[in-house]
Amino acid sequence: MRIVALKRFVILFWPLILFLFASVAECKTVQEIAREAFASTVLLVMENEKGDPIAIGSGFFVREGEIASNLHVIQGAARGYARLVGQKAHFKIEGIAAVNVPRDLVVLKVASPHIPSLLLGNSDAIQVGEPIYAVGNPRGLEGTFSQGIISGIRQVDAGKILQITAPLSPGSSGGPILNEQGKVVGVSVAIFHGGQNLNFAIPSNDLKAMLEKSGPIRPLSQWAPSGAQAAKTGEVLSGPDDLKMEFVYISPGAFVMGAPEHEEGRWDREGPPHPVTIRNG
Repeated sequence: MRIVALKRFVILFWPLILFLFASVAECKTVQEIAREAFASTVLLVMENEKGDPIAIGSGFFVREGEIASNLHVIQGAARGYARLVGQKAHFKIEGIAAVNVPRDLVVLKVASPHIPSLLLGNSDAIQVGEPIYAVGNPRGLEGTFSQGIISGIRQVDAGKILQITAPLSPGSSGGPILNEQGKVVGVSVAIFHGGQNLNFAIPSNDLKAMLEKSGPIRPLSQWAPSGAQAAKTGEVLSGPDDLKMEFVYISPGAFVMGAPEHEEGRWDREGPPHPVTIRNG
């Protein structure tokens, strides 16, 4: 009788057992995720027509010979190159394969050998509280792997945006945000300093949709702002206390930040007017 009961139990619950084993097997160790991410993540160095570096950022191989990043990382550049974390070999950027201006996303075509691509996950399935890992190249700290969680899913004019607790710094823009399976669920996009540091990522499903619309390779110069003109690449995001914040790309150079006095209804915590110089992003 016990054997018959055991057989019935196995028959009834075998699909569930298989599902649980598959779920456990799909999850990777943190070390495995980091190793695979570093093998596909790059440092982007953008240059002007004279060959002088004007900006740095991060990106990752998403398809053979194609790197995903933020559009604002390449804006204003005449040329540039990508370099894998911890390696010396440079991959020349040949142009732009796809772009989504409202979502601040770009896919760059590079001349490269066979580099493994990171798999894209389903960002619509991600929930607040889930663990994530951010990979990027903060200025002066190439190849950083940080852990955090999804702390919020915000709605903006162009769609959803993920709020994360993993620390981001200038130079991390365009880096991958990975889930526990090592799949990309977001692309690092912005940091807002005000009361607390708020870090954001564009959902991977926006990148998936953009990849389906890839076209002829276009030159980097197509996205160079004219003069000191700032090109808006972000959308208005919902901030604490129902206030608004707006992300705007500013060309490298000097400008005055701050306000003479606090204006009610405005989120302005930079203090009195003071000069600020943008060197790279």
